[in-house]
Amino acid sequence: MDLFDILLSASFWTAAIRIASPLIFATLGELICERAGILNLGIEGIMVAGAFAGWMAVYSGVDLWTGVAVAFVVGAAFGLIHGVLTVPFGLSQHVVGLGVTLLATSLTYYAYRLALPEVTSPPKIDAFQPYEVPLLSDIPLIGPALFAQTPLTYLAFALVAVVSLVLYRTPLGLALRAAGENPAAVAAQGLSVTGLRVGAVAVGSGLMAVGGAFLTMSAFDSFFFEMVNGRGWICIALVVFGAWRPGKALLGAILFAAFDALQIRIQQTPLGANVPYQVFLMMPYFLSILALIVMSRRAEVPAALMVPFNKGER
Repeated sequence: MDLFDILLSASFWTAAIRIASPLIFATLGELICERAGILNLGIEGIMVAGAFAGWMAVYSGVDLWTGVAVAFVVGAAFGLIHGVLTVPFGLSQHVVGLGVTLLATSLTYYAYRLALPEVTSPPKIDAFQPYEVPLLSDIPLIGPALFAQTPLTYLAFALVAVVSLVLYRTPLGLALRAAGENPAAVAAQGLSVTGLRVGAVAVGSGLMAVGGAFLTMSAFDSFFFEMVNGRGWICIALVVFGAWRPGKALLGAILFAAFDALQIRIQQTPLGANVPYQVFLMMPYFLSILALIVMSRRAEVPAALMVPFNKGER
């Protein structure tokens, strides 16, 4: 199978959309945080915690959607820690974010060993199964890719529209974007910059955790610590790639996922037999960096991103 056949196969695009789904959740979460002026470097650890929390909840007996809700709440809790430390207390967003990542990862490891002390291999759960949308799933190429996915993938795409609508068509979205551009103007209108920013970090972190939960409840059916594997850091780059806009960030997530799906398939071609596999593993990251360089030159960073705000100070 040559490159042209790969790119025109339904299985390739089905895999790309599946790989993109957790990135979409986490990228939207990071985008909400940064639109409010807060850089959340806790994303990697929050995704790990969400992956474990959702999976453990379902393993303990709750249904899948309750497991998603549990993951969201756990992520929001870590987001509150991040938000309280960085917004009212004004601590370094870089340091706090990395600290949250370490805290979330360490607590997850402790909780796993506490809950399953004698387990050598992670137990499995009944994960979300693909649902084929009648008629639409029969469309050649596009149908299987977009309309034969698990419910969490449909939710990820729906959230792109919801976040876009809230950010650009509601007073809340206007206030949120203003908190990341000109927080003094927000305070002058009698709104709480602290409340907006902390709330944005909590909600955004909840979405990051749902992105992690996708891995254990939709892509796989068990939990292991290496499963997030740097996806959180990729999502931070995708926010920049998307110029802090949900629609463009969605395209960035699909582009990275397509690179990732492509490298797996190229390894199975005659070219893959003659080139070290590490080159193909590097390919999606290398191509994403190139795309990021091109896109970021035109990106407009929120003016108050990472800028602490204290009411009454200029």
